[in-house]
Amino acid sequence: MTGLAALFGLTALLYAAVGFGGGSTYTALLLLGGVAVGLVPAISLACNIIVVSGGTIRFARAGVMPWAKALPLIAVAAPLAFLGGLTPVKQGVLVTLLGLSLLASALALLIQPRTAKPVLLRPALLLSIAAALGYLAGVVGIGGGIFLAPILHLIRWAEERSVAATASLFILVNSLFGLTGQLIKGQGDAMAGAVASHWPLLAAVLIGGAVGTQLAVKSGPAALICRLTAVLVGAAAIRLLFGF
Repeated sequence: MTGLAALFGLTALLYAAVGFGGGSTYTALLLLGGVAVGLVPAISLACNIIVVSGGTIRFARAGVMPWAKALPLIAVAAPLAFLGGLTPVKQGVLVTLLGLSLLASALALLIQPRTAKPVLLRPALLLSIAAALGYLAGVVGIGGGIFLAPILHLIRWAEERSVAATASLFILVNSLFGLTGQLIKGQGDAMAGAVASHWPLLAAVLIGGAVGTQLAVKSGPAALICRLTAVLVGAAAIRLLFGF
């Protein structure tokens, strides 16, 4: 598990540096590593919670969390994340959903909005997108912030650090609700035991996430880190979908 822990730590560092948790890549690595499909989302969500908990606290202390704007997005996404966690998913469907999500994640990380004016997006549509991302988060074991952040950047919703802070909070709450749904859906004790047995992965993301969060809080998402993370995510997607 040492090699897997190292990959988890690197993933946490890169994702946390851009305000994310890394759940999509954790899920891919676990599936590629042969972990039982029923346990994968719970382990990924637990890692997400560890990474973004510290990030959310640091962003809040830095005074860059736009609470009034962020909370409505959280409020519509969280119940759907819980429902997603309750949804039974076959391995083939989970692998396909995850692979497509990873490809979309890689593209999202590469998007660098350069429009002179913000793209207009109705609040109701943004809330609907947040709800859909919440459901996906619960089903697959991701937080959804990796998809939300590019949209917020595109519409000039807030400055970079505030968007990263919102994505971090979005991931944290979705992961908590999604994990709760996963535990209720499965055998809670057995699933909790499986998460605990993978403690080296939890320790690795704790360290990697702490380092990455410091980078994000101090300077905001760096373009180079976004591109490196996109490469990592894209490689995992290709291997997962096509088997190499």
